[in-house]
Amino acid sequence: MTEVIDAHQHVWDLERAEYSWLTPEAGVLHRTIEMAEVLPEFAAAGVTGSVLVQSADNDDDTDNMFEVAAREPVVLGVVGYVPLHEPSRAAERLAELRLRPGFCGVRNLIHDRPDPHWLRRPDVDESLGLLAAAGVPFDVVGVLPEHLEAVLAISERHPDLDMVLDHLNKPPIGTDEWEPWATLIARVAENPRVHGKVSGLYAATGNPADWTVETVRPVFDHALAVFGPDRLMYGGDWPVSLIAGGYTHVWHGLSELLADLTDAERAGILAGTARRFYTLPESELLDD
Repeated sequence: MTEVIDAHQHVWDLERAEYSWLTPEAGVLHRTIEMAEVLPEFAAAGVTGSVLVQSADNDDDTDNMFEVAAREPVVLGVVGYVPLHEPSRAAERLAELRLRPGFCGVRNLIHDRPDPHWLRRPDVDESLGLLAAAGVPFDVVGVLPEHLEAVLAISERHPDLDMVLDHLNKPPIGTDEWEPWATLIARVAENPRVHGKVSGLYAATGNPADWTVETVRPVFDHALAVFGPDRLMYGGDWPVSLIAGGYTHVWHGLSELLADLTDAERAGILAGTARRFYTLPESELLDD
């Protein structure tokens, strides 16, 4: 059985945690969304493991993910939240999370913060140093050029920190505004400890569902050229993918992009990179 690890998946429970971004304007996403809803599509796509990624900058969301992971064999890892802007509390929470089975990384919703330079604050930088010292990867959910510029600065200050760009830092899919994304992401990729998620690659303007394989292909090809298959990982971005056609539609599109690669390259993007980056265990769903 071929291994497929979805390295970017969410669940959320509106009764368990506060999601400041999840307002009625979020449409189909504005509700509690649980694992059971996506499991049939995971099975159809051949997904044998997933990584749950935080959806709110609070402990409640992270605690909920660990509870889900404890009862769902498909979940291999959890990327949780620690308050990077509070180094003392970040150190305490990081110590707590490192004791939990499946903990594999940290993320903050930097794209929702009004300060585009938030990652370069001294207090945040101190906490990033804690992650580097502990060998804990950092998911960077950037959407602006300033976020990529921050990754460049972090690479210099913390050369031992493993980072992954969620959704490839929102590339200009469906637009002619190739720069500065293309140049900046190439510079970021010069650091061998920075990886990229082939996830959330939706239309950059208008309706997120207005993406096609051909509008995504130039972005994927560029990412493949600068990172290589050994530093790219697949992410289905469910349930956010519901606004872009749904899990199966996104999976089929990305599968088409991978069709021209070698078996080894596909295996890397579909599982190998995520397994190495997050140090994931073997999936119980794989056949012997």
